[in-house]
Amino acid sequence: MNVMQPSGLPVVSTMDSNISEAQVMQTVAQAAAWAQTLGLPRLDAQVLLLHALGRAPHDRAWLLAHGDDPISAAVHATFVSYAQRRLNTEPVAYITGQKEFFGLTLLVDHRVLDPRADTETLVEWVLSCLADTPNPNVVDLGTGSGAIALALKHTRPDAQVCAVDASADALAVASANAERLALNVDFHCGSWLASLNGITFDAIVSNPPYVANDDGHLTVLKHEPLSALVSGTDGLNDIRVIVHEATQHLKLNGWLLLEHGYDQAHAVQTLLGNQGFVNVQSRPDLAGILRCTGGQWPTVK
Repeated sequence: MNVMQPSGLPVVSTMDSNISEAQVMQTVAQAAAWAQTLGLPRLDAQVLLLHALGRAPHDRAWLLAHGDDPISAAVHATFVSYAQRRLNTEPVAYITGQKEFFGLTLLVDHRVLDPRADTETLVEWVLSCLADTPNPNVVDLGTGSGAIALALKHTRPDAQVCAVDASADALAVASANAERLALNVDFHCGSWLASLNGITFDAIVSNPPYVANDDGHLTVLKHEPLSALVSGTDGLNDIRVIVHEATQHLKLNGWLLLEHGYDQAHAVQTLLGNQGFVNVQSRPDLAGILRCTGGQWPTVK
């Protein structure tokens, strides 16, 4: 999850004098335009308006076809509330209660991180590493909403997928998503690999906390769980633990694949190399930034 890119949204008060919406928001089209004048990106405005209207978030064509439709007082009030929350940097996923990830609709709330599209890069990498492995055994560490684990299980039904999180609240969200999507994932509550004694995997994947304690971006991320974001003075404390523990839980030629911060690829490569991993490499996210780094546990030491 790319948690290092600020939203750039202005923070406004609910009493902001710019919000004179009653004069400019009488139709669907006027409502969407009003939200954009306050600083909301067009896509955010459309998704939130669709949610206020009780329509699916991808039904943006409906907005164009019904731009002249009047909006009710109830929709008006709800949309103003949604816009205000987004302008205060609350993720759209928390407002709508759902997020699309790798073709799946996940239910999300403040107990888990908002899944980012960039994390799909990590899922694609895992799948490519396991393409020739029948019935692979995979674990997703710090699963949060279950996004990675559920995407893997959905794409590779033959895989045995395990998901771990230290937060019981997060596991409740992930388990509910698994049940709703009818995907059989084995959930464990624990710190990284500590609860999985004696189990080895073809791939260990994780999008762990990787933000430094004093990182300025944390002010923009104030709505998301801090425990899922920060990891020591350099943001690498949890990655160090995972790299160390993974050596006892990987099959020969098994992969450890990690998401990390925009400027941490070299540091993570070094950690993996020093621990004895081979074929260490990094992959870029949608913006071309090296966002994921991984390595393979060697057959011979």
